[in-house]
Amino acid sequence: MADLKFTVEDDPQQDDIRTVINKLVEYNSDRQSEKDEYQPLAVLIRDDREIVGGLVGKTQWGWLFVSHLWVAEALRGQGYGKQLMAKAEAAAKQRGCSYAYLDTFSFQSLGFYQRLGYQIFGVLENFPPGHQRYFLQKEI
Repeated sequence: MADLKFTVEDDPQQDDIRTVINKLVEYNSDRQSEKDEYQPLAVLIRDDREIVGGLVGKTQWGWLFVSHLWVAEALRGQGYGKQLMAKAEAAAKQRGCSYAYLDTFSFQSLGFYQRLGYQIFGVLENFPPGHQRYFLQKEI
């Protein structure tokens, strides 16, 4: 392996990204009994014209990961976020999951997730500057 060179790329090729990810998944799969597979999950709220709320995540290794949750401003405070979370957790249970995790920022909805039973297990200070990023988990 002579003549190795490092490159820093601001706009990497998708094939290059996929190669790194696939090689890591292959490495992980060779060292554990559970396959490194995930299943996407989305719960959406639609009106006659468009999506007005939604949750995006995935299930993997018995866990639900919620990556994004959004409700249109006009619908906030009416329980739609809670319903999205409940439906995602129910779907995750049907897929064999027992746990859920997510992250949120101090300027978003930390209290909302805590009211749903999520507990903080980690915090990044000054991410972004002047704020915190919280990591939460819950048994579902």
